[in-house]
Amino acid sequence: MIIGNGDIASVLKDREDRLYFVSGVSNSAETRQSEYQREIDLLLKQDKTKHIVYVSSLCVFYLDSQYARHKRLMEDLIKENFKYYTIMRIGNITWGKNPHTIINYLTNRIKNGEPVEIRDEYRYIVDEDEFLYWINMIPPWSCEMNVTGKRMKIEEVVKTYVYPRIHSK
Repeated sequence: MIIGNGDIASVLKDREDRLYFVSGVSNSAETRQSEYQREIDLLLKQDKTKHIVYVSSLCVFYLDSQYARHKRLMEDLIKENFKYYTIMRIGNITWGKNPHTIINYLTNRIKNGEPVEIRDEYRYIVDEDEFLYWINMIPPWSCEMNVTGKRMKIEEVVKTYVYPRIHSK
């Protein structure tokens, strides 16, 4: 069963032996507590006997934002409530239409002629093939996976992913 209908859910294939939980807070800048509570409530309603696959974020290791704290809480709730689980922490995805992913955010800003600050920072970029590779590697026992993808400077992300999207139309 797949719980969620966003960018990540769009590439998953339903499996009877797994519960893919990808119905989360999709905007890391979200401030409304109701959005975080919605995800918690939905999680706690799921069948605890299923092997849950929860797509989390690598930010749990390096941020102390409301979003990162929520992701850590969700991971703890999964460990406490499900017999079998996979917590898959991923970087930024390259596919989909979520306007809050870094690639889509930068693409939309540049297309609209809005100012963009290209910071001297790195992001971890995960493409669809790599994501699906790791999905297929999930064992039947509980585990945690950190899928970093490729470490790239934001300037490189713009050159590799953003400009080609802008110039392809």
